[in-house]
Formats: sequence, C-alpha cells, structure tokens
Amino acid sequence: MLQGEWLDEKRAEEIAQKVREELARRRISRQALADLAKISISTLEKALAGRRSFTLATVIRLEEALGTSLRGNLAPAPAGESASDTLGGYNHNAVRWLEGRYWTLRPLFGPDPGLYAYLTTIAWDPACSCLTFSESERPDGFVQHGQVSMPHMSGHIYLVTSEDGQYRLAILGRPTIKGSLYGILTTLLVGHGSQLVPASCPFALLRLDDTMTPTYGRIAPDHPAYPACRAEIDLVTQADFARFPTGIHAG
Repeated sequence: MLQGEWLDEKRAEEIAQKVREELARRRISRQALADLAKISISTLEKALAGRRSFTLATVIRLEEALGTSLRGNLAPAPAGESASDTLGGYNHNAVRWLEGRYWTLRPLFGPDPGLYAYLTTIAWDPACSCLTFSESERPDGFVQHGQVSMPHMSGHIYLVTSEDGQYRLAILGRPTIKGSLYGILTTLLVGHGSQLVPASCPFALLRLDDTMTPTYGRIAPDHPAYPACRAEIDLVTQADFARFPTGIHAG
C-alpha cells in the first residue's frame, strides 16, 4: 500500500528484490539502470539497500526503463510495442528517450581532410516493432536505414543496416547528459576498381532540437563549424567511447 506517494516498507522490499533480480538476469549495472530510468544512482542505491523507500514516480521510471512491471498489476505491453529478442527485447516505453533527430558527424573517407555531416532520425516503427533509424540530408545520396539493437548485456546501442546479407554497423555508447551519442562506424568503401574495402571511423550523433539549423555535407577545415565539429569527433577517443589501437602491423 502507499503512504502518501511513498510505498510502505514491505512493498518497497518486494520491488527492491525484483529490481535486483532484473539487474542480475540482464547483467546490467545499477548505474546503467539509474541512467536509463533518469534517476540518481544515490536514490537507487538507498532504495535497494532498504535505507529509504521507493516513490511511485521512481517505480514507474524503473518499470519504463526495464520494460516490465515491478508492481505485478500492469497489463503486458501491447502488441507491436516490444522488440524481438534478437534486437535486445526492449519495450517501446523504455526507449522513447532515444527517439529524435541527430546531427551526424564522421571524418571524410579518402585523402582529403575534413568531416561529413548529415541527419539521422531514430523513431519507433510499429510495422517491425522496434526502433529504426533513417538518414537524410546527404548530398552524396548514399542514405542508409535500418534497425536499432539495444542488448542489455553490453549496454551499447547498435545501428544495423542489412541489405541482401551485406552489413553496415554503428556501435554507440550510452548518451551523454545532452543526449549525444558517440562511437564507431564500420562500413564498406569502394577501393581499386569495383573492390569493396572495410573501413571504420569515429562517429558522433548530436541530438537536435527544432531551433537548430546545422550544416550538412562536407565540412572542410576552413569552414567556421569545423573546429566545434572536430572537437565532437575527438571526444570519441578522448572520452573512451571507442578505441583505435596503434602499432598494429602484419607479420
């Protein structure tokens, strides 16, 4: 029962036990759950340790983050609102925070210095019951689209394009406080003749709001936006979102 908006001691301990079981089953950290639920790690730690109770609002946030009921009285998620296990088995309500428009940056492939910018939109697609991403504002016309995988085990976000068995993959860390995503992109480039060559690079998705009007296409070193964009790309390695080992050689 509730005492005001706080759960009583018995009910709070029942929910704490369910949360501990979900953490163990999904192999995610308490910090990762707190980030997903948008609550402080201190609040979560104290509730799980029994030093304070849960508020109803906190329980609802945890349920949305985990995509499951902790109170035992919620109806199952409607059809078309949960992704398949192959994509991480996430519930739509638990991943709404990821939906939106992102200014996407990566280095240019080739000898010319500079960066390339375009738009990536992430949204829920009821037809395939998962988050999908689609690219636009690409002057080169090579737009990609695909599905979003979010397995609990790794805590990373995967943007997966699969066409006729050919894959393109972006691996992104959890978003920053600003909602930006950083990681690595792996794709295929046209090499000598018609040969395709695997290539990887740092990758950044910066969350946009309706007031922003970013630059798209090639951003050369003399472009006014280049220093700020370069700094975002450099964060991939500086903040340890991805690593590019040096000193690798054949033989």
